[in-house]
Amino acid sequence: MFEFPQIDPVAIQIGPIAIRWYALAYIAGIVLGWRLLRRLAAAPPQAATPAQVDDYITWATLGIILGGRLGYVLFYRPGHYLFHPLEALMVWQGGMAFHGGALGVIIATLLFCRSQKLNPLVLGDRVAVVVPIGLFFGRLANFINGELWGRAADVPWAMVFPTDRLQIPRHPSQLYQAGLEGLALFALMLILWSNPANRARTGLLTGALLAGYGVARLLGEFFREPDAHLGFLLALGPGGGATMGQLLSLPMVLAGAWLIWRARRA
Repeated sequence: MFEFPQIDPVAIQIGPIAIRWYALAYIAGIVLGWRLLRRLAAAPPQAATPAQVDDYITWATLGIILGGRLGYVLFYRPGHYLFHPLEALMVWQGGMAFHGGALGVIIATLLFCRSQKLNPLVLGDRVAVVVPIGLFFGRLANFINGELWGRAADVPWAMVFPTDRLQIPRHPSQLYQAGLEGLALFALMLILWSNPANRARTGLLTGALLAGYGVARLLGEFFREPDAHLGFLLALGPGGGATMGQLLSLPMVLAGAWLIWRARRA
């Protein structure tokens, strides 16, 4: 069994001001994604100017934060926030959902492209390549926080997480998901991007990201402990079933497959 590395969730403390690794993960993902997106958007066929990309990042950041928080409220704890609506605004207490953040970014992209008279799928294909960067850093932050841990395991690299009241060895599923949703998906998107024929098929890369993330999340959830207040939502056998993350990922796989089929035909 591996010992869980005791990393303080607070990266920098200056008097009453605390900067957490979780916040730095968001900042790193957005900044690195922004710098790469400027280069990708300029490649033929041009999706946007550098100045437009700079403006778009503000829209996308708002989509991530508002969509991620609203998605958590609606998908994971609607009953709690129905009776405690003001707590939905307390983002510092934690609670963000990727699927909500993805919807927020999609809406932000549509609105931004409409205001700038840009093709949302052409820009979306560029954005799709950089999204796994943020996913990678986000999962690393989950690991540092000792949250969203895995199911009980007897593998040699299992860990006991300090916030787990049962104190049993578990899969470090945050690292699995960082590898699948972050590194592997980023490598796949770069490989697809490197082929000019793929870039010419509008919507192909967007579809690849949606389907790729959906598959990666479906696999990763088999090692992750379901949310305590939800458990398994669909029983699939003794002691197991489908989680909320898996159910929300299925529409992404279907939407991604449709976009890939549509782009391949074009």
